[in-house]
Amino acid sequence: MHIPVLSHRLRLAAGAAAALLLAACGSPAPEQQAAAPVSKVEPAVPKAAAVTLYTTREPGLIQPLLDAFSRETGVAVDTVFVRDGLPERLRAEGERSPADVLMTVDTGNLLDLVENGHTQAIESAALDAAIPAGLRDANGHWYALSLRDRVLYADKDLALESFAYEDLAKPEWKGRVCIRAGQHPYNTSLFAAMVAHAGEAATEEWLRGVKANLARAAAGGDREVARDILGGICDIGIANAYYVGRMKHSEEGSEQRAWGDAIKVIRPVFASAADGGTHVNISGAAVARHAKNRAGAVRLLEYLVSDAAQSLYARANYEYPVKPGVALDPVVASFGELKIDPLPLAEVVRYRKRASELVDRVGFDQ
Repeated sequence: MHIPVLSHRLRLAAGAAAALLLAACGSPAPEQQAAAPVSKVEPAVPKAAAVTLYTTREPGLIQPLLDAFSRETGVAVDTVFVRDGLPERLRAEGERSPADVLMTVDTGNLLDLVENGHTQAIESAALDAAIPAGLRDANGHWYALSLRDRVLYADKDLALESFAYEDLAKPEWKGRVCIRAGQHPYNTSLFAAMVAHAGEAATEEWLRGVKANLARAAAGGDREVARDILGGICDIGIANAYYVGRMKHSEEGSEQRAWGDAIKVIRPVFASAADGGTHVNISGAAVARHAKNRAGAVRLLEYLVSDAAQSLYARANYEYPVKPGVALDPVVASFGELKIDPLPLAEVVRYRKRASELVDRVGFDQ
């Protein structure tokens, strides 16, 4: 058989093709042996879920605390300000509600949320350790975060060093007392505490006496009590202590600074109570019943009773810390020791409706 001999040109082409095949399939060239490293893609770190806060407090008053919480934990807080109708909104939203934490002022408003089934019980050793038993729910449904003591504003030149709430009805103060509306929650809470201590009949008589001593109609706000003392309309009045911090920290020469500088603060007690103390109301919070971020909600509440947050309550809002031992704002500290009325707040709330009825019965706001 005749086997044809490949031409020189064909043999060169075949050799070149073989070389290319070996280069493609065989070992890499020496300069290619150290292959470029493949960059490793790290899995994305999941972002902490935000906490949604429904609050009846002005957001500006608590924003410094929420900002501090987010800086420390990396958890954002989405704040929804609900001026009125919080229970109705929660009822309408039902299980779809995005609320994780519910925050209110006034014990009665907070307990209304509990009684209407808008909260859930939680367990937290941190909350239980920080908050005295009388200022939280035994079953973990609500917690006080700061205190608002209901005190006496008095003309700074008045020779008066101590006072009992019962003294407001004494004849010596006729035409000398200022107070906001009796149906305002701050006063309804105080009057309910009086019912709890002294009974309904004695409280009705007392309210009639206070009304007889008013220098003007029961109206306006707490700061207007200080304004009217400066204006000579009245000599004393009942109001919340933290407003004095705001007034005395106002700009020098401002109206509110003048109001604050015109008064002194005396912390009254209930003379009808054996171990009488000063009435306090609260700002407080609870975990919402349908919270989507329950863990974040508990974490926020625990932060709000930490030393750092309680100090912010004291310095930013001039409220009294709920946690014992936290440093006070100097103005608040100047009021002296706060001895809290030992009556549990839940007991006070029981008499809120009766107190409201008494206000109408005696025509307190008319």
